[in-house]
Amino acid sequence: MIRNGSEEPKTGDRASLLDPHRDEILRLIAACKGNLVRVHEELAGGGVIISYSALADHVRKHCLGKPRPQPSGRYDFGPGEEMQFDTSPHRVRVADVERVYQCASIILCFSRMLYAQYYRRFTRLEAKTFLTAALCYFGGAAHRCMVDNTNLVVMHGTGAVAVMAPEMAAFAERFGFVFTAHAIGDANRSARVERQFHHIENSFLPGRNFRNVEDLNRQAAEFCDRSNHAVKRHLKASPVELFSREQPMLAPLPQVIPEVYRVEYRTVDVEGYVHVGGNTYSVPYELIGKDVDIRESLLQVRVYVGPREVAAHQREEQGRGARITDKAHRPKRSLSGRRTEQPLPEEVLLRAEDPALDAYVTALRQRAPGRGALPLRRLHRMVKEYPASALLPAVRNALHFGMLDLSRLEAMVLRNLAGKLFPEEPLNAPSTQKENTDE
Repeated sequence: MIRNGSEEPKTGDRASLLDPHRDEILRLIAACKGNLVRVHEELAGGGVIISYSALADHVRKHCLGKPRPQPSGRYDFGPGEEMQFDTSPHRVRVADVERVYQCASIILCFSRMLYAQYYRRFTRLEAKTFLTAALCYFGGAAHRCMVDNTNLVVMHGTGAVAVMAPEMAAFAERFGFVFTAHAIGDANRSARVERQFHHIENSFLPGRNFRNVEDLNRQAAEFCDRSNHAVKRHLKASPVELFSREQPMLAPLPQVIPEVYRVEYRTVDVEGYVHVGGNTYSVPYELIGKDVDIRESLLQVRVYVGPREVAAHQREEQGRGARITDKAHRPKRSLSGRRTEQPLPEEVLLRAEDPALDAYVTALRQRAPGRGALPLRRLHRMVKEYPASALLPAVRNALHFGMLDLSRLEAMVLRNLAGKLFPEEPLNAPSTQKENTDE
């Protein structure tokens, strides 16, 4: 017996009721795309009656579905040997609006020095701008940059046979490193940078509301500084401490770091604008119909004719449909056909006659449309026709009560003249010397 050691226990696996149906189960798993609930229903429909838990246990024990997980590997890197670069979409609240931004992150694999920034879109222009800022932040570049098989860097192929885009390969050569891509499905190869996305998304973004993208990236850089100075338990040191050993091994920065921009070619439309990235930017109107060169950086759009810069604008967000106009690029309008602000001759004469008339003309101009030609000419006629002794008191009373109706003003002048048979001469009547006719 087993207890007294006279019989050995059976250690072999017992036969399963599903063993005869192995091929059918494999076919159904493929047809049902791994959904065991549907596999169980199809088996029951075919007359194989068994519980779902027994089916799931049989599939798991014999690895009929997903392959058995393998232990992950471990990668060790020397100082300056490798850096890893990748992007990940994050939901970020900017100006009380939650939108998806692309988080670009790069990490030095030996010291774990981290640098991250956010972008609304991520093209090769943003990639080269980010990498330039990151390498300046590190003060150099590791000799190899590991990326996934993104078409931002890889032109064709995957993994070890991937061919990098000439534009990105030339960029890497300028800073003294090369791009390499890991095999498809080997996410563990870029685990250094992948792990940081979880850290940024769950330690930096929660509870933060940023004013704009500039504020977002400023705080992201400050977060990276704090993270780089914090001691890591698994490293038993901070990234900054380890970076002191790694920095001498980095490829030094070039003496001159060129500006990152994208060159495009456009023809100025009939309105004097060029179309770049879903927005329109003005250029001098003399260039209508001419071909121009566009240098588009992350912050500016500059327009060139040969080596000469003819326009520069702040770059708007791509696809916004904005229309940016510099008034200096528009033709100057002539004064022909436009109302001039030069005073009428009658206004000049009235203002010179008396301070009361000057004040009345000012009040009249504020109320009259345009230059007030009709009321000013009527007032000038009254000055020529009526004596000052009757006109000026009426003007002062009209000013006191704010009365600008010239008909009522003229009625007041006529009341002042009532009973006078021989009115005085008008204000502007020419003075004549009476001739002596007695001789």
